[in-house]
Amino acid sequence: MNIGIIGAGHIGAKMAKTLSRMEGVCRYAVASRDLARAQAFAEVNGFQKAYGSYEELVKDADVDLVYVATPHSHHFAHAKLALEAGKAVLCEKAFTANAREAAELIRLSREKGIFLAEAMWTRYMPFSKTIREVIDSGVIGKPQTLTASLSYSIGWKERIQRADLCGGALLDLGVYCINFARMCFGTDIERVNSSCVKGGAEGMDMHETISLVYRDGRMATLTASALCIDDHRGIICGDKGYIVIDNVNNPTTMTVFLDYKPVAEYRCPERITGYEYEVLACKEGIENHWVESPDMPHDEILAIMEMMDDLRRQWGVVFPND
Repeated sequence: MNIGIIGAGHIGAKMAKTLSRMEGVCRYAVASRDLARAQAFAEVNGFQKAYGSYEELVKDADVDLVYVATPHSHHFAHAKLALEAGKAVLCEKAFTANAREAAELIRLSREKGIFLAEAMWTRYMPFSKTIREVIDSGVIGKPQTLTASLSYSIGWKERIQRADLCGGALLDLGVYCINFARMCFGTDIERVNSSCVKGGAEGMDMHETISLVYRDGRMATLTASALCIDDHRGIICGDKGYIVIDNVNNPTTMTVFLDYKPVAEYRCPERITGYEYEVLACKEGIENHWVESPDMPHDEILAIMEMMDDLRRQWGVVFPND
């Protein structure tokens, strides 16, 4: 499977590193708006072709999958460009700026019968399935509450500060917490409550706390911030014990506690970077002529974008894309 990357930045480089150690995939092409930048990326990362425009890359008949690794604000345009050229797409998170854009990409994917996926890497990790299995096993009794937090001191970065780049903590960090809650507790959410602190010259969300109340009484409390650092942990509490996951963004260990003592520990399998699982999911989807991955179906992508739209409306955080 020949992979073309749109965007020659940090995330694209991490994907390139992943592909270099995978079998059955080829580091084929990279595109940037600056040809010299694309050529430098290709040379460093072992790609066969470099293009100075995204249009050239999607027109290349030998590209099987386009990985969109540009800022949130550009995901829609670049994913649409690839889909309209008949290319399967793996688009970085957050999938788009808003649900309207997500719905249009999904419509196009289904209409053309072309595979389209979101690169929410935790969704494809085998260890995420292990976490859900342990939660569902009854070892901690009936799960009642979940907490998840993800904070980095990155509020100074342009992608966080600027509305035209779809800034703020939610699409960059909070989206991981939302995905973690939905993976662990499911989607039968009755109501969503939230608080937000905005900052910067353009009033983007800098801190937020989001509470998801489930119809059966369970509750998930999610915290994200672009102004501080935290431990990134996820904790699921039941009436007999609790489970601690080391990192909701990149889970590698899970510890079960009963009577406040650790009784079992699970570790994720050896891997390259963790990105390989989303690539393998795309390969499977393309080979089977699917339009979506069962690990992250289109309806789930859209539901999360709708939730984030509702949260931003509550907070008064507006993007030009809206």
